[in-house]
Amino acid sequence: MRLAEFRELVTSAALVCAGTVVGSRERPHPRWFVGAGKVDEMQEAIAVSEADLVIFNHELTAIQQRNLETRLEKRVMTRTELILHIFADRARTGEGQLQVELAQLTHAQTRLIRGWTHLDRQKGGVNLRGAGETQLEMDQRMLAGRVRYVRDRLERVHRQRAQSRRRRNRARIPTVALAGYTNAGKSTLFNALTADGVHAADQMFATLDPTMRRWQVGPGAEVVLADTVGFIRELPVTLVDAFKATLEEIAEADLILHVIDASSPDAGLAEEVRRVLAEIGAADTPTIEVFNKVDLLEGEAHCLGGLSVSAIEGTGVEELRDTVAGRLGLDAKEVTVHLGPEAGKVRSWLYDHGAVEEETIGDDGTATLHVRLDAAHVGELRQLAPEAMAR
Repeated sequence: MRLAEFRELVTSAALVCAGTVVGSRERPHPRWFVGAGKVDEMQEAIAVSEADLVIFNHELTAIQQRNLETRLEKRVMTRTELILHIFADRARTGEGQLQVELAQLTHAQTRLIRGWTHLDRQKGGVNLRGAGETQLEMDQRMLAGRVRYVRDRLERVHRQRAQSRRRRNRARIPTVALAGYTNAGKSTLFNALTADGVHAADQMFATLDPTMRRWQVGPGAEVVLADTVGFIRELPVTLVDAFKATLEEIAEADLILHVIDASSPDAGLAEEVRRVLAEIGAADTPTIEVFNKVDLLEGEAHCLGGLSVSAIEGTGVEELRDTVAGRLGLDAKEVTVHLGPEAGKVRSWLYDHGAVEEETIGDDGTATLHVRLDAAHVGELRQLAPEAMAR
């Protein structure tokens, strides 16, 4: 399964897999990561396939990567660099691009090696006496400066997100976050629930930038639905750190919808998502497991143990909406309200919340409204117009 996932990552990067070399070792070779015989096998595979790039589904030290590039005479890319390449290609918003840049810079700081022998040390001091900075030190200083700049920009984004969450809390609007393994169908489900046009495709990391939309889960009951970046096995630490502001939308949510690909035979994917949720501090957040893509199953879907939906066909969406409303205490109650002609603001408030199902006007101008409201809004209505509630 991991080899299939690796091939899918390569395809998602718009690359063509010319061949695969598989090996196993008890411990990595200090010089090449793989053994000398495996390096020879890779050279033969490159000669036959005429490949231009070698990608390892592992992390390499800077020295191992340089040694392999020298021996193979081809560029060598690690798993983290492959994922960073995909992220850089998919980021569209300013925030997403900053997050990817921070991840790239953080990764680059670990890859600086002595490669500037012709500029070994810049001369400094009066009359050029004494040694100044090495080129490596200059590179490290420039990288560190850029990292600080990008972190400061992202910290502003973090503060803006915190302010938005405080406004939602004051307005008593719950947040529901979609989380799941990449390519589980989160964005397709997001579109099915909100009738939005978020980009969705059958590829890994099709959506990077967080998207938030209001979702009507019942008459007069709204939540904010957040679509976030998908998870993956061995998610690089640099990415978790860079996407902290985005992942906080999951950690701070009132409810998480863990979207699981029901058609995938790999049960370990869901466990990997649970591990990342725990890592970002969301282990104790109420969670509903949503098994998506049940249209691809040949048998019955009821044995999956959670809610079964098909985002692409729309089946199970209504049940999911009702379940979310019930879990958040937003399930609507039928209430009859009597309003006099002077209660125009209350009447407008009911219509603004989409709660009115039927209204009749009496001869004396009194309006009788049949409305559906969740418990929180019923309490708010009692405060606005305590005399209007029917007993």
